[in-house]
Amino acid sequence: MRTITTLLTLLFVNLLHAAEPLRIVSLAPSITKSLYHLGASENIVGRTSYCFIADEDNKEIVASAVSVNVEKLITLKPDLVLATMITSPETLEIISKAGIKTVVSPTPENFESLCEQFIELGTLVNRKNVADSIVKHTKREVAKIRDSYIKQPKQDFFFQIGAKPIFTVLDNTYMADYITLSGGRNIASGLKHGTLNREFVLTNNPDVIIIVNMGLVGEEEKAEWEKYPFLNAVKKKQVFFIESDMASTPNPQDFLRTMQVIQKSLQK
Repeated sequence: MRTITTLLTLLFVNLLHAAEPLRIVSLAPSITKSLYHLGASENIVGRTSYCFIADEDNKEIVASAVSVNVEKLITLKPDLVLATMITSPETLEIISKAGIKTVVSPTPENFESLCEQFIELGTLVNRKNVADSIVKHTKREVAKIRDSYIKQPKQDFFFQIGAKPIFTVLDNTYMADYITLSGGRNIASGLKHGTLNREFVLTNNPDVIIIVNMGLVGEEEKAEWEKYPFLNAVKKKQVFFIESDMASTPNPQDFLRTMQVIQKSLQK
């Protein structure tokens, strides 16, 4: 009887411990956004100055884009620190040696791995059911968009994510799936480096030019491409913008929203 009572006591203690809210520090805007999508924003105690989604909630800033105030981070007594490959290994090692669990997420290579990482994050912060539901919905909607292009001729895409120098999306990145799942071919497919010149784009004459919004620089780039009336993308009026905060953030909801914007722009 005593053994059963002891086991029940231990089980009760473990359940209480599991129910305790995690104190999380996010060292990447993309991770912070994913935590908000998962409904785990209340668990965030620290974030970067670029995690704009958390501005109104007055979350403590402990880092810039690449630099971390480790001392300030440790004083927040987090249970979990979430980071990407941008944070230096040396910084992460110091945090880890302080006894704080640290998890680093690589940049997903495609839409499928993006979804897998989101579920892993959901599991990590006790929101797996939420993550599963979001991923299931997203995959269903992305499949509908993909299937809508099946009977249409493939178009050549140029996806510009930088201006000076011109930079583009390469194979084996989740952003390349914006193109393939939109029934397109990436004119930069096969390249080893994302930096290229304007002549490369003009020679390959894409049917679609998507520019990640870069403010005035983006406007200048759109105007520059439109100087070339022979470009298929210009003739078809298929030179348009995608919001950077949406397209460049690897999570299921933003991936779907980007796909929807592309679809809408191509249907005009």
